[in-house]
Amino acid sequence: MLKDGRVLSPAAEAGSGAADRENTLYLDLKDGRVVIGLRPDIAPNHVARIKELARQGFYDGLAFHRVIDGFMAQTGDPMGNGTGGSGKNLNAEFSRERHVRGTTSMARAQSPNSADSQFFIMFDDAPHLDGQYTVWGKVLSGMEHVDNIKRGDMRRNGTVTDPDRIVRMSVAADVEE
Repeated sequence: MLKDGRVLSPAAEAGSGAADRENTLYLDLKDGRVVIGLRPDIAPNHVARIKELARQGFYDGLAFHRVIDGFMAQTGDPMGNGTGGSGKNLNAEFSRERHVRGTTSMARAQSPNSADSQFFIMFDDAPHLDGQYTVWGKVLSGMEHVDNIKRGDMRRNGTVTDPDRIVRMSVAADVEE
């Protein structure tokens, strides 16, 4: 916290050193780079798994298969239809973090401990998700590129025909600038 009472994001508090780059993701989309600050302070196991999968190239080329205007864009399914994952479920790490514009959070089935590799990025605030899904990060820059992701058919729960894809997802510490 600053002397004037303002609170810095975890990424800003970490500064620009190696720890900051280790907890920053680059999500490259067709229109440009999205920078996501990771939150190991509230979801250490989810952050570790996301980084592990990113380092394996798991997310590269995956579709934004469910995109609902004014709500969120969902990706992370190798099947491309919302039914697949990496094969490793994670126990919930629910927190008091709010689902606001730019929040990254894990998708899951009915069971709280069913999150795997699928995640979503919020287009807008969704308080009904708070405390029910694991928040693991927040968009720090490039939200305009997220806003450009192709929207799905509202009559089909946001299913996208010919969806946009992740070009590449990487941990900033692994990328030479």
